[in-house]
Amino acid sequence: MRHVTSLFKSLLLSASLLLLWQLVVWVFDLPHYMLPQPMEVMNKLTSQTTLLWQHTQVTLLEILLGLLFGFLLGLLSALVLSLSRWLSSLLLPLLVVSQAIPVFAIAPLLVLWFGYGMASKIAMTILIIYFPVTAACYDGLCNTPKTWLELAKTMNASPLQILFRVRLPAALPSLASGLRIAVTIAPIGAVIGEWVGSNQGLGYLMLHANARMHVDLMFAALFILMLMTLLFFFLADKLLRRYLPWVNQLR
Repeated sequence: MRHVTSLFKSLLLSASLLLLWQLVVWVFDLPHYMLPQPMEVMNKLTSQTTLLWQHTQVTLLEILLGLLFGFLLGLLSALVLSLSRWLSSLLLPLLVVSQAIPVFAIAPLLVLWFGYGMASKIAMTILIIYFPVTAACYDGLCNTPKTWLELAKTMNASPLQILFRVRLPAALPSLASGLRIAVTIAPIGAVIGEWVGSNQGLGYLMLHANARMHVDLMFAALFILMLMTLLFFFLADKLLRRYLPWVNQLR
């Protein structure tokens, strides 16, 4: 019953937003090239299914690989930083400073270094999710309850045993939060990389459609990207609730 109610609320909200969209077009008499009607976008979704699916596959693969490598790299970095206070005091400020650099400024360099293929887009996705995952996991590792650490030491546990059997399990709630953030911002990295330089992907399709004033096609690609992001988030949340049930009890 709860799931039915949530689904009904989601459908009602979606219908309300579509109606509001249509009313804005009618009231302000907006031309097609500024804001297409919802039905025009839906028609594009059905008539250009093959084209949209072709570019969606590319962006989807970029996001998945970027999430995989970015998450593993962020987790490994957090583990390394937690082992040494000297190393964390040296590298953490560099990580914070790196976030002050706009991603648009880095994207052309990644295209120059890795080329116009998929590698530069994966690198951009890794870059954009690396800091949230690292920071979330590192905070969790540093906030392990002292009683747990003292108990492990009284049992003569080695530093590595304490790290993997005590501190890492205690950091899972923070790591889960970092993962939820990562899956929502990973598409941004892939699309920015495609905007800067590519010949395929939803970002490339949006840029190409905008240049040709095919705004309905651009909105169709944007709708798929938004739907993809929502599916990533709810899938990650579902898996975390299933395999880490105690994490949600601590939230």
